[in-house]
Amino acid sequence: MRTQLSELNGATFDVAVIGAGVNGASAAQHLAAAGFRTLLVEQNDFASGSSSRSSRLLHCGLRYLAPGASPWEFAFHPSRLMTALGMARQAMQARSQMVRETPERVRPMTFSYPIYRETPYSPWQIDLAFWILRSLGPKDVPLDYKRLSRADAKARPLLQWLRDIDQLKGIAQFREYRFDWPERIAMDAVLDAARLGAVVRNHTALKGLERGANGDWRLTLADGLDNSNEANVTARAVVNTAGIWIDRVNHMAEPKTGRRITGTKGIHCMFQLPPDCADEGIATMNRDNEPFYCVPWRGLHYVGPTETLYDGDIDDIRPEEEEIDWLLAEAKNLLPGAPFSRANMLFAWAGVRPLTYDPAQPKGARSRELHDLSGDGLDNMFALTAGPIMTHRSAGKLLTANVANRVRPSGTPGVLSHAAGKFPENTNSPVIDDAWPEATFADLRHAAEHEMPANLIDLLFRRSGNGWTASMAAPMAERAAREVAQVMGWDEARIQAETTAYRAHVARQHLWHGKDD
Repeated sequence: MRTQLSELNGATFDVAVIGAGVNGASAAQHLAAAGFRTLLVEQNDFASGSSSRSSRLLHCGLRYLAPGASPWEFAFHPSRLMTALGMARQAMQARSQMVRETPERVRPMTFSYPIYRETPYSPWQIDLAFWILRSLGPKDVPLDYKRLSRADAKARPLLQWLRDIDQLKGIAQFREYRFDWPERIAMDAVLDAARLGAVVRNHTALKGLERGANGDWRLTLADGLDNSNEANVTARAVVNTAGIWIDRVNHMAEPKTGRRITGTKGIHCMFQLPPDCADEGIATMNRDNEPFYCVPWRGLHYVGPTETLYDGDIDDIRPEEEEIDWLLAEAKNLLPGAPFSRANMLFAWAGVRPLTYDPAQPKGARSRELHDLSGDGLDNMFALTAGPIMTHRSAGKLLTANVANRVRPSGTPGVLSHAAGKFPENTNSPVIDDAWPEATFADLRHAAEHEMPANLIDLLFRRSGNGWTASMAAPMAERAAREVAQVMGWDEARIQAETTAYRAHVARQHLWHGKDD
Protein backbone atom coordinates (compact mmCIF):
# COMPACT_ATOMS: atom_id res chain seq x y z
CA MET A 1 0.00 0.00 0.00
CA ARG A 2 2.92 2.34 0.74
CA THR A 3 4.37 3.62 -2.52
CA GLN A 4 8.11 3.08 -2.79
CA LEU A 5 10.08 6.30 -2.94
CA SER A 6 11.89 5.16 -6.08
CA GLU A 7 8.51 4.91 -7.83
CA LEU A 8 7.86 8.60 -7.14
CA ASN A 9 11.03 9.95 -8.72
CA GLY A 10 9.99 12.28 -11.52
CA ALA A 11 6.29 12.19 -10.60
CA THR A 12 4.11 15.28 -10.95
CA PHE A 13 1.29 16.25 -8.59
CA ASP A 14 -1.28 18.99 -8.45
CA VAL A 15 -0.63 19.53 -4.74
CA ALA A 16 2.00 18.38 -2.26
CA VAL A 17 0.95 18.43 1.41
CA ILE A 18 3.87 18.61 3.83
CA GLY A 19 3.09 17.26 7.29
CA ALA A 20 0.57 14.54 8.12
CA GLY A 21 -0.80 15.57 11.46
CA VAL A 22 -4.54 15.77 11.67
CA ASN A 23 -4.77 18.98 9.61
CA GLY A 24 -2.44 17.72 6.88
CA ALA A 25 -4.32 14.43 6.73
CA SER A 26 -7.62 16.28 6.41
CA ALA A 27 -6.19 18.57 3.74
CA ALA A 28 -4.99 15.59 1.68
CA GLN A 29 -8.37 13.90 2.08
CA HIS A 30 -10.34 16.95 0.93
CA LEU A 31 -7.93 17.73 -1.92
CA ALA A 32 -8.08 14.18 -3.23
CA ALA A 33 -11.88 14.21 -3.00
CA ALA A 34 -11.89 17.42 -5.07
CA GLY A 35 -9.98 15.68 -7.86
CA PHE A 36 -6.48 16.99 -7.14
CA ARG A 37 -3.60 14.58 -7.69
CA THR A 38 -2.27 14.80 -4.15
CA LEU A 39 0.95 13.82 -2.40
CA LEU A 40 1.02 13.68 1.41
CA VAL A 41 4.38 13.23 3.15
CA GLU A 42 5.32 13.15 6.83
CA GLN A 43 8.87 13.11 8.19
CA ASN A 44 7.93 10.81 11.08
CA ASP A 45 4.82 8.70 11.47
CA PHE A 46 1.35 9.98 10.70
CA ALA A 47 0.00 12.07 13.62
CA SER A 48 3.12 11.53 15.71
CA GLY A 49 3.67 15.23 16.43
CA SER A 50 1.41 17.76 18.14
CA SER A 51 -1.73 15.86 17.08
CA SER A 52 -0.83 13.04 19.46
CA ARG A 53 0.38 15.25 22.33
CA SER A 54 -2.51 17.62 23.00
CA SER A 55 -4.99 17.88 25.88
CA ARG A 56 -7.28 15.70 23.71
CA LEU A 57 -10.34 17.86 24.34
CA LEU A 58 -13.25 18.27 21.97
CA HIS A 59 -14.22 21.34 23.91
CA CYS A 60 -17.17 23.67 23.61
CA GLY A 61 -15.07 26.83 23.21
CA LEU A 62 -15.49 28.13 26.76
CA ARG A 63 -11.79 28.94 27.00
CA TYR A 64 -12.06 31.32 24.04
CA LEU A 65 -14.50 33.46 26.04
CA ALA A 66 -11.97 33.95 28.82
CA PRO A 67 -10.32 37.19 27.67
CA GLY A 68 -7.14 37.02 29.70
CA ALA A 69 -5.95 38.95 32.70
CA SER A 70 -9.21 40.86 33.12
CA PRO A 71 -12.85 39.93 32.51
CA TRP A 72 -13.26 43.40 30.99
CA GLU A 73 -10.47 43.02 28.42
CA PHE A 74 -12.96 42.41 25.62
CA ALA A 75 -14.57 45.78 26.34
CA PHE A 76 -11.29 47.52 25.51
CA HIS A 77 -10.41 45.23 22.58
CA PRO A 78 -13.63 44.56 20.64
CA SER A 79 -11.70 42.95 17.77
CA ARG A 80 -10.53 40.27 20.19
CA LEU A 81 -14.13 39.70 21.20
CA MET A 82 -15.15 39.13 17.58
CA THR A 83 -12.25 36.71 17.09
CA ALA A 84 -13.19 34.87 20.29
CA LEU A 85 -16.83 34.56 19.22
CA GLY A 86 -15.76 33.19 15.85
CA MET A 87 -13.49 30.62 17.47
CA ALA A 88 -16.22 29.63 19.95
CA ARG A 89 -18.67 29.18 17.08
CA GLN A 90 -16.16 26.95 15.25
CA ALA A 91 -15.67 24.92 18.43
CA MET A 92 -19.39 24.36 18.95
CA GLN A 93 -19.85 23.39 15.30
CA ALA A 94 -16.92 20.97 15.41
CA ARG A 95 -18.18 19.49 18.68
CA SER A 96 -21.57 18.82 17.14
CA GLN A 97 -20.12 17.37 13.95
CA MET A 98 -17.70 14.98 15.65
CA VAL A 99 -20.24 13.70 18.18
CA ARG A 100 -22.91 13.15 15.50
CA GLU A 101 -20.76 11.76 12.70
CA THR A 102 -17.93 9.97 14.46
CA PRO A 103 -19.17 8.93 17.92
CA GLU A 104 -16.62 6.09 18.00
CA ARG A 105 -13.77 8.61 18.30
CA VAL A 106 -15.08 10.68 21.21
CA ARG A 107 -16.20 10.05 24.78
CA PRO A 108 -18.57 12.19 26.90
CA MET A 109 -17.61 13.36 30.35
CA THR A 110 -18.84 15.73 33.01
CA PHE A 111 -16.72 18.82 33.61
CA SER A 112 -17.02 20.99 36.71
CA TYR A 113 -15.72 24.56 36.91
CA PRO A 114 -15.27 25.66 40.55
CA ILE A 115 -16.07 29.30 41.27
CA TYR A 116 -14.25 30.83 44.25
CA ARG A 117 -14.39 34.33 45.63
CA GLU A 118 -11.00 35.02 44.02
CA THR A 119 -12.00 33.47 40.68
CA PRO A 120 -11.68 36.19 38.04
CA TYR A 121 -15.12 35.37 36.65
CA SER A 122 -18.34 35.83 38.60
CA PRO A 123 -21.14 33.25 38.43
CA TRP A 124 -23.25 35.56 36.25
CA GLN A 125 -20.39 35.93 33.77
CA ILE A 126 -20.06 32.16 33.51
CA ASP A 127 -23.83 31.87 33.06
CA LEU A 128 -23.55 34.44 30.26
CA ALA A 129 -20.67 32.56 28.62
CA PHE A 130 -22.74 29.38 28.42
CA TRP A 131 -25.72 31.31 27.10
CA ILE A 132 -23.46 32.68 24.35
CA LEU A 133 -22.17 29.19 23.54
CA ARG A 134 -25.69 27.81 23.26
CA SER A 135 -26.58 30.72 20.98
CA LEU A 136 -23.55 30.23 18.74
CA GLY A 137 -23.70 26.52 18.11
CA PRO A 138 -26.04 23.73 17.04
CA LYS A 139 -28.50 22.49 19.62
CA ASP A 140 -28.20 18.79 18.80
CA VAL A 141 -25.34 18.11 21.23
CA PRO A 142 -26.44 19.79 24.48
CA LEU A 143 -24.10 21.39 26.98
CA ASP A 144 -26.26 20.21 29.92
CA TYR A 145 -25.14 23.28 31.84
CA LYS A 146 -26.17 23.66 35.48
CA ARG A 147 -24.91 25.13 38.74
CA LEU A 148 -23.99 23.04 41.78
CA SER A 149 -23.80 24.09 45.41
CA ARG A 150 -21.06 23.49 47.98
CA ALA A 151 -23.13 20.66 49.38
CA ASP A 152 -23.26 19.07 45.93
CA ALA A 153 -19.48 19.30 45.67
CA LYS A 154 -18.95 17.57 49.00
CA ALA A 155 -21.06 14.66 47.80
CA ARG A 156 -19.07 14.09 44.56
CA PRO A 157 -16.05 11.71 44.71
CA LEU A 158 -13.75 14.00 42.71
CA LEU A 159 -15.07 17.38 43.82
CA GLN A 160 -14.79 16.53 47.50
CA TRP A 161 -11.02 16.88 47.10
CA LEU A 162 -11.29 20.52 46.03
CA ARG A 163 -9.41 23.04 48.12
CA ASP A 164 -11.40 25.35 50.39
CA ILE A 165 -14.81 23.89 49.55
CA ASP A 166 -16.42 26.19 52.09
CA GLN A 167 -15.11 29.18 50.10
CA LEU A 168 -16.87 28.11 46.91
CA LYS A 169 -19.46 30.46 45.43
CA GLY A 170 -20.71 27.60 43.31
CA ILE A 171 -19.74 25.12 40.62
CA ALA A 172 -20.56 25.36 36.91
CA GLN A 173 -21.12 21.87 35.53
CA PHE A 174 -21.45 20.94 31.86
CA ARG A 175 -21.02 18.11 29.41
CA GLU A 176 -17.75 17.99 27.55
CA TYR A 177 -16.08 15.48 25.24
CA ARG A 178 -12.59 14.15 24.75
CA PHE A 179 -10.91 12.56 21.78
CA ASP A 180 -10.44 9.01 22.88
CA TRP A 181 -7.74 8.47 20.31
CA PRO A 182 -6.78 11.55 18.25
CA GLU A 183 -4.07 9.72 16.29
CA ARG A 184 -6.71 7.39 14.90
CA ILE A 185 -8.74 10.34 13.65
CA ALA A 186 -5.73 11.36 11.57
CA MET A 187 -5.24 7.78 10.39
CA ASP A 188 -8.89 7.62 9.29
CA ALA A 189 -8.29 10.69 7.10
CA VAL A 190 -4.95 9.39 5.76
CA LEU A 191 -6.44 6.05 4.75
CA ASP A 192 -9.43 7.73 3.14
CA ALA A 193 -7.12 10.08 1.23
CA ALA A 194 -5.28 7.00 -0.08
CA ARG A 195 -8.60 5.41 -1.06
CA LEU A 196 -9.40 8.57 -3.03
CA GLY A 197 -6.13 8.30 -4.95
CA ALA A 198 -3.68 10.37 -2.90
CA VAL A 199 -0.12 9.10 -2.55
CA VAL A 200 0.64 9.02 1.19
CA ARG A 201 4.02 8.35 2.77
CA ASN A 202 5.13 8.50 6.38
CA HIS A 203 8.79 8.54 7.44
CA THR A 204 9.58 10.71 4.42
CA ALA A 205 11.60 13.87 4.97
CA LEU A 206 11.50 17.02 2.85
CA LYS A 207 15.13 17.81 1.98
CA GLY A 208 14.65 20.51 -0.63
CA LEU A 209 11.98 22.93 -1.88
CA GLU A 210 12.53 25.24 -4.83
CA ARG A 211 10.65 26.85 -7.73
CA GLY A 212 11.22 25.44 -11.18
CA ALA A 213 11.58 27.55 -14.31
CA ASN A 214 7.89 27.00 -15.16
CA GLY A 215 6.73 28.09 -11.70
CA ASP A 216 6.04 24.59 -10.38
CA TRP A 217 7.52 23.49 -7.08
CA ARG A 218 10.35 20.95 -7.04
CA LEU A 219 10.54 18.84 -3.89
CA THR A 220 13.42 16.59 -2.87
CA LEU A 221 12.24 13.76 -0.63
CA ALA A 222 14.33 11.35 1.43
CA ASP A 223 13.33 8.05 2.96
CA GLY A 224 13.51 8.49 6.73
CA LEU A 225 14.23 4.78 7.10
CA ASP A 226 16.91 4.71 4.39
CA ASN A 227 18.68 8.05 4.05
CA SER A 228 20.41 6.90 0.87
CA ASN A 229 17.08 6.73 -0.96
CA GLU A 230 15.85 10.03 -2.45
CA ALA A 231 13.30 11.15 -5.03
CA ASN A 232 12.49 14.40 -6.83
CA VAL A 233 8.85 15.29 -7.50
CA THR A 234 7.07 18.37 -8.76
CA ALA A 235 3.83 19.98 -7.63
CA ARG A 236 1.86 22.94 -8.87
CA ALA A 237 0.97 23.95 -5.31
CA VAL A 238 2.36 23.25 -1.83
CA VAL A 239 0.35 23.09 1.40
CA ASN A 240 2.49 23.40 4.52
CA THR A 241 0.79 21.72 7.48
CA ALA A 242 4.02 20.78 9.22
CA GLY A 243 2.91 22.10 12.62
CA ILE A 244 5.84 23.30 14.70
CA TRP A 245 8.11 22.65 11.70
CA ILE A 246 6.18 25.12 9.50
CA ASP A 247 8.82 27.84 9.60
CA ARG A 248 11.55 25.28 8.86
CA VAL A 249 9.67 24.17 5.72
CA ASN A 250 8.93 27.74 4.63
CA HIS A 251 12.58 28.71 4.99
CA MET A 252 13.67 25.96 2.58
CA ALA A 253 12.23 28.05 -0.23
CA GLU A 254 13.42 31.34 -1.70
CA PRO A 255 12.74 34.13 -0.97
CA LYS A 256 12.70 33.65 2.80
CA THR A 257 9.38 34.28 4.51
CA GLY A 258 8.67 35.95 7.81
CA ARG A 259 7.96 34.07 11.00
CA ARG A 260 4.60 32.30 11.23
CA ILE A 261 4.87 30.12 14.35
CA THR A 262 5.09 30.67 18.11
CA GLY A 263 5.60 27.39 19.93
CA THR A 264 4.30 26.89 23.46
CA LYS A 265 5.09 23.68 25.29
CA GLY A 266 2.45 21.76 27.17
CA ILE A 267 2.90 18.66 29.31
CA HIS A 268 0.37 16.35 30.95
CA CYS A 269 0.72 13.72 33.67
CA MET A 270 -1.40 10.56 34.06
CA PHE A 271 -2.66 9.11 37.36
CA GLN A 272 -4.90 6.38 38.68
CA LEU A 273 -7.77 7.81 40.75
CA PRO A 274 -10.49 5.79 42.50
CA PRO A 275 -13.04 4.15 40.16
CA ASP A 276 -15.91 6.29 41.46
CA CYS A 277 -14.23 9.33 39.85
CA ALA A 278 -14.71 7.86 36.38
CA ASP A 279 -16.04 10.26 33.73
CA GLU A 280 -15.78 13.19 36.17
CA GLY A 281 -13.36 15.98 35.34
CA ILE A 282 -12.52 19.56 36.27
CA ALA A 283 -11.89 22.60 34.08
CA THR A 284 -10.38 25.62 35.82
CA MET A 285 -7.65 28.25 35.62
CA ASN A 286 -4.23 27.74 37.17
CA ARG A 287 -2.50 30.33 39.33
CA ASP A 288 -1.11 31.96 36.19
CA ASN A 289 -4.70 32.43 34.95
CA GLU A 290 -4.31 29.86 32.19
CA PRO A 291 -6.57 26.86 31.46
CA PHE A 292 -5.97 23.80 33.61
CA TYR A 293 -7.76 20.45 33.53
CA CYS A 294 -8.21 17.16 35.33
CA VAL A 295 -9.55 14.85 32.61
CA PRO A 296 -10.91 11.30 32.89
CA TRP A 297 -9.27 8.88 30.47
CA ARG A 298 -9.94 5.14 30.06
CA GLY A 299 -10.29 4.59 33.79
CA LEU A 300 -7.41 6.97 34.55
CA HIS A 301 -7.10 10.77 34.94
CA TYR A 302 -4.56 13.20 33.57
CA VAL A 303 -3.78 16.76 34.64
CA GLY A 304 -2.36 19.66 32.65
CA PRO A 305 -1.32 21.42 30.63
CA THR A 306 1.63 23.66 31.16
CA GLU A 307 2.04 26.58 28.78
CA THR A 308 5.56 27.92 28.36
CA LEU A 309 7.32 29.45 25.38
CA TYR A 310 9.49 26.85 23.72
CA ASP A 311 12.73 27.59 21.91
CA GLY A 312 14.37 24.18 22.33
CA ASP A 313 14.97 21.33 19.92
CA ILE A 314 11.69 20.78 18.05
CA ASP A 315 12.88 17.30 17.11
CA ASP A 316 13.22 16.22 20.75
CA ILE A 317 10.22 17.27 22.81
CA ARG A 318 9.67 15.49 26.11
CA PRO A 319 8.62 16.25 29.68
CA GLU A 320 11.23 17.67 32.00
CA GLU A 321 11.29 17.10 35.75
CA GLU A 322 10.93 20.79 36.63
CA GLU A 323 7.83 20.99 34.41
CA ILE A 324 6.35 17.99 36.19
CA ASP A 325 7.09 19.59 39.57
CA TRP A 326 5.22 22.73 38.50
CA LEU A 327 2.30 20.72 37.15
CA LEU A 328 1.99 18.61 40.29
CA ALA A 329 2.02 21.74 42.44
CA GLU A 330 -0.91 23.13 40.43
CA ALA A 331 -2.76 19.82 40.65
CA LYS A 332 -2.28 19.68 44.42
CA ASN A 333 -3.45 23.29 44.73
CA LEU A 334 -6.62 22.38 42.84
CA LEU A 335 -7.27 19.02 44.51
CA PRO A 336 -5.14 18.80 47.67
CA GLY A 337 -6.85 15.57 48.71
CA ALA A 338 -6.06 13.71 45.48
CA PRO A 339 -3.05 11.34 45.17
CA PHE A 340 -1.05 13.59 42.85
CA SER A 341 2.63 12.89 43.48
CA ARG A 342 5.68 11.96 41.44
CA ALA A 343 5.63 8.48 42.96
CA ASN A 344 2.03 7.94 41.84
CA MET A 345 2.49 9.29 38.30
CA LEU A 346 2.02 6.59 35.66
CA PHE A 347 3.51 8.50 32.74
CA ALA A 348 3.65 11.94 31.11
CA TRP A 349 3.75 13.43 27.64
CA ALA A 350 4.83 16.71 26.08
CA GLY A 351 4.00 18.59 22.92
CA VAL A 352 4.49 22.01 21.39
CA ARG A 353 1.48 23.94 20.09
CA PRO A 354 2.04 25.49 16.64
CA LEU A 355 0.31 28.77 17.49
CA THR A 356 0.15 31.75 15.18
CA TYR A 357 2.96 34.27 15.62
CA ASP A 358 1.63 37.62 16.77
CA PRO A 359 3.98 40.27 18.25
CA ALA A 360 1.08 41.56 20.36
CA GLN A 361 0.62 38.16 22.01
CA PRO A 362 3.87 36.81 23.47
CA LYS A 363 2.58 33.24 23.71
CA GLY A 364 1.06 33.30 20.24
CA ALA A 365 -2.48 33.64 18.95
CA ARG A 366 -4.84 30.68 19.18
CA SER A 367 -6.86 31.82 16.20
CA ARG A 368 -6.39 29.51 13.23
CA GLU A 369 -4.73 31.29 10.32
CA LEU A 370 -4.28 30.30 6.71
CA HIS A 371 -1.21 32.02 5.26
CA ASP A 372 -1.15 32.64 1.52
CA LEU A 373 2.60 32.97 0.99
CA SER A 374 2.26 34.51 -2.44
CA GLY A 375 2.74 37.88 -0.77
CA ASP A 376 6.17 36.65 0.33
CA GLY A 377 7.08 35.67 -3.22
CA LEU A 378 6.12 32.01 -2.80
CA ASP A 379 3.33 31.64 -5.33
CA ASN A 380 0.88 28.77 -4.85
CA MET A 381 2.20 27.95 -1.39
CA PHE A 382 0.00 27.96 1.71
CA ALA A 383 0.59 27.33 5.41
CA LEU A 384 -1.78 26.69 8.32
CA THR A 385 -1.08 27.67 11.92
CA ALA A 386 -2.94 27.10 15.19
CA GLY A 387 -5.36 24.56 13.80
CA PRO A 388 -6.65 22.39 16.69
CA ILE A 389 -7.70 18.78 16.24
CA MET A 390 -11.37 19.59 16.63
CA THR A 391 -11.53 21.85 13.56
CA HIS A 392 -9.45 19.67 11.24
CA ARG A 393 -12.34 19.04 8.86
CA SER A 394 -13.03 22.72 8.29
CA ALA A 395 -9.25 23.24 7.94
CA GLY A 396 -9.19 20.68 5.13
CA LYS A 397 -12.07 22.43 3.38
CA LEU A 398 -10.41 25.85 3.80
CA LEU A 399 -7.08 24.72 2.37
CA THR A 400 -8.74 22.97 -0.55
CA ALA A 401 -10.81 26.06 -1.42
CA ASN A 402 -7.69 28.25 -1.44
CA VAL A 403 -5.74 25.80 -3.60
CA ALA A 404 -8.69 25.59 -6.01
CA ASN A 405 -8.50 29.36 -6.53
CA ARG A 406 -5.01 28.89 -8.03
CA VAL A 407 -4.83 25.39 -9.47
CA ARG A 408 -7.29 23.29 -11.44
CA PRO A 409 -7.58 19.63 -10.43
CA SER A 410 -6.32 17.16 -13.01
CA GLY A 411 -8.43 14.25 -11.81
CA THR A 412 -12.01 13.29 -11.13
CA PRO A 413 -13.71 14.30 -7.86
CA GLY A 414 -14.69 11.61 -5.39
CA VAL A 415 -16.76 11.33 -2.24
CA LEU A 416 -14.81 11.43 1.00
CA SER A 417 -15.86 9.59 4.13
CA HIS A 418 -15.68 10.80 7.72
CA ALA A 419 -16.64 7.38 9.06
CA ALA A 420 -14.41 5.91 11.73
CA GLY A 421 -12.30 3.15 10.25
CA LYS A 422 -12.95 -0.29 11.71
CA PHE A 423 -10.79 -3.38 11.88
CA PRO A 424 -12.18 -6.63 10.46
CA GLU A 425 -14.25 -8.66 12.91
CA ASN A 426 -12.20 -11.37 14.60
CA THR A 427 -13.77 -12.65 17.79
CA ASN A 428 -11.19 -15.43 18.17
CA SER A 429 -8.24 -13.09 18.70
CA PRO A 430 -7.29 -12.08 22.26
CA VAL A 431 -7.07 -8.41 23.20
CA ILE A 432 -3.60 -6.94 23.48
CA ASP A 433 -4.28 -5.38 26.88
CA ASP A 434 -7.38 -5.76 29.08
CA ALA A 435 -7.11 -2.04 29.85
CA TRP A 436 -7.88 -1.28 26.19
CA PRO A 437 -10.19 -4.06 24.94
CA GLU A 438 -10.85 -2.33 21.60
CA ALA A 439 -7.65 -3.65 19.99
CA THR A 440 -6.76 -7.31 19.44
CA PHE A 441 -3.66 -9.02 18.13
CA ALA A 442 -5.58 -9.67 14.90
CA ASP A 443 -6.12 -5.89 14.62
CA LEU A 444 -2.40 -5.38 15.12
CA ARG A 445 -1.56 -7.80 12.31
CA HIS A 446 -4.13 -6.12 10.06
CA ALA A 447 -2.61 -2.71 10.77
CA ALA A 448 0.87 -4.05 10.09
CA GLU A 449 -0.25 -5.28 6.68
CA HIS A 450 -2.49 -2.41 5.56
CA GLU A 451 -1.65 0.79 7.48
CA MET A 452 2.03 1.49 6.70
CA PRO A 453 3.70 1.26 10.13
CA ALA A 454 7.49 1.23 10.16
CA ASN A 455 8.08 -0.01 13.68
CA LEU A 456 6.50 -1.19 16.92
CA ILE A 457 6.06 2.37 18.19
CA ASP A 458 3.93 3.22 15.16
CA LEU A 459 1.84 0.10 15.73
CA LEU A 460 1.19 0.37 19.46
CA PHE A 461 0.65 4.14 19.62
CA ARG A 462 -0.93 5.22 16.32
CA ARG A 463 -2.47 1.96 14.99
CA SER A 464 -3.81 0.13 18.07
CA GLY A 465 -3.87 2.78 20.83
CA ASN A 466 -2.34 0.43 23.41
CA GLY A 467 0.49 2.84 24.10
CA TRP A 468 -1.94 5.07 25.99
CA THR A 469 -2.82 2.55 28.71
CA ALA A 470 -1.48 2.53 32.28
CA SER A 471 1.26 0.08 31.29
CA MET A 472 2.00 1.92 28.02
CA ALA A 473 1.98 -1.58 26.45
CA ALA A 474 5.55 -2.16 27.66
CA PRO A 475 4.81 -5.59 29.23
CA MET A 476 3.35 -6.92 25.99
CA ALA A 477 5.83 -5.24 23.63
CA GLU A 478 7.76 -8.41 22.81
CA ARG A 479 4.61 -10.46 22.23
CA ALA A 480 3.23 -7.71 20.00
CA ALA A 481 6.47 -7.71 17.98
CA ARG A 482 6.26 -11.47 17.54
CA GLU A 483 2.62 -11.28 16.45
CA VAL A 484 3.49 -8.98 13.53
CA ALA A 485 6.94 -10.33 12.76
CA GLN A 486 5.89 -12.35 9.73
CA VAL A 487 3.93 -9.47 8.20
CA MET A 488 6.70 -6.95 8.90
CA GLY A 489 9.51 -9.29 7.82
CA TRP A 490 11.23 -9.20 11.21
CA ASP A 491 13.65 -11.92 12.29
CA GLU A 492 14.52 -12.72 15.91
CA ALA A 493 17.15 -10.01 16.11
CA ARG A 494 14.72 -7.41 14.78
CA ILE A 495 12.02 -8.57 17.25
CA GLN A 496 14.40 -7.98 20.14
CA ALA A 497 15.56 -4.65 18.69
CA GLU A 498 11.97 -3.41 18.26
CA THR A 499 11.08 -4.49 21.81
CA THR A 500 14.12 -2.71 23.25
CA ALA A 501 13.48 0.42 21.20
CA TYR A 502 9.83 0.54 22.26
CA ARG A 503 10.63 0.26 25.97
CA ALA A 504 13.35 2.89 25.63
CA HIS A 505 10.85 5.19 23.89
CA VAL A 506 8.24 5.07 26.65
CA ALA A 507 10.94 5.51 29.29
CA ARG A 508 12.53 8.56 27.65
CA GLN A 509 9.58 10.28 25.99
CA HIS A 510 6.94 9.47 28.62
CA LEU A 511 8.97 8.85 31.80
CA TRP A 512 7.31 5.45 32.19
CA HIS A 513 9.28 3.27 34.59
CA GLY A 514 6.85 0.52 35.51
CA LYS A 515 7.42 -3.19 35.10
CA ASP A 516 8.00 -4.15 31.49
CA ASP A 517 8.09 -7.90 31.76
